[in-house]
Amino acid sequence: MKVVIIGSGYVGLVSGTCFAEFGAQVTCIDTDKQKIDLLNNGKIPIYEPGLEELVRSNLDNGKLNFTNEYGEIVGESDLVFIAVGTPSRRGDGHADLSYVFQAAKDIASHLKGYTVVVNKSTVPVGTARNVKRIIEAENPNANFDVASNPEFLREGAAISDFMRPDRVVIGGESEQALGVLKELYRPLNLIETPIILTDLESAELIKYASNAFLATKISFINEMSMLCEAVGADVHAVSKGMGLDGRIGKKFLHVSPGYGGSCFPKDTKALVRIAQESGVTSRIVESVVEVNEAQKARMFKKISLALDDELSGKVISVLGLTFKPDTDDMRDAPSISIIPKLIEQGAKIRAHDPHGMEEAKKVLSENIDFYENLYDIFKGSDAVLILTEWNEYRGLDLDEIKKMMNTNVFIDLRNIYEPVLMKEKGYNYFCIGRPTL
Repeated sequence: MKVVIIGSGYVGLVSGTCFAEFGAQVTCIDTDKQKIDLLNNGKIPIYEPGLEELVRSNLDNGKLNFTNEYGEIVGESDLVFIAVGTPSRRGDGHADLSYVFQAAKDIASHLKGYTVVVNKSTVPVGTARNVKRIIEAENPNANFDVASNPEFLREGAAISDFMRPDRVVIGGESEQALGVLKELYRPLNLIETPIILTDLESAELIKYASNAFLATKISFINEMSMLCEAVGADVHAVSKGMGLDGRIGKKFLHVSPGYGGSCFPKDTKALVRIAQESGVTSRIVESVVEVNEAQKARMFKKISLALDDELSGKVISVLGLTFKPDTDDMRDAPSISIIPKLIEQGAKIRAHDPHGMEEAKKVLSENIDFYENLYDIFKGSDAVLILTEWNEYRGLDLDEIKKMMNTNVFIDLRNIYEPVLMKEKGYNYFCIGRPTL
């Protein structure tokens, strides 16, 4: 089966590589020639565990190719996936579909035999039908169907999520299109992966509804952490007590400085916008967005209080910059909203991240000292601040760090450590939603 992927960003690259691993002949097309040259040399522009090795192996066996030319490859393909970015549009929070619609136009003139054009990008309800109209207008003789096949990839675990998914969602109007996509995903039959066949609109909405619900769980437990602090309860116990209920589940019930990344922030805002345009209220999702923004602001206040509201001149060692571990993605990371406020108040920031510092340098203030060696960051520090729960930070030499610091302030916004342990080690320990000792 011949597959073309338009866009070699996160979703396109992971999807194309994994389809090649399934046995398909895959070509990824991207307008960024520098990125294409990099990929053809087996180097990937993002950090995703296991992906570079998979790209190289499929390049070597000839199943995966990268190009910035449409050429004949689109006309020879069975499926063309649109996997371009859909960032939040400035001003209204709606998904910017300009890249999707441009891809549809670019595809149209190259279509020859029967082809299934598939939206892999996260797009508002109705986008698949708009893509169909664009292609029909550009090429009235084209023999094609449009389908929707949303992705459910977690950054840092994308390969596993693609190869062993909870489900595959396919939306379409024709049995032929659904049959072609089912055949592409046939290798997953071996592990009995549920395949949901539905209409275009439902497939598009499943993606947004899923992400909004997960974001809701995050904002809910963050809101509960405030109540825990007010009444003296332990949010870890609350989370565990809730999560053991099979109707609720334990995933995404972990307190944090707020959700970030490429999906939750833009998808929750887009869903609110979709509801508004459809004349429907979306009060829960609106509140989720508000709580998330408030959580980031609350974290700044917690940091300030830990340092007696005297941030000027204080040296703060920040551990973790990316929105989550096992990725270099800085999009909507809590660090982007928290660190600049600390700098505005006169704090001196030292920062470390195992894989995210190059991306962080592009979006954070120049008034930050980045450290490659983790333990160098603690010398003469007035406070340690954990923003991302990388495994490297879970087993720190607390005794050695305390000797290196000017003070004993340790602010853990991921609740990696136990308050009892930190008291024993002599730290003035601050975390989220737990009684401090």
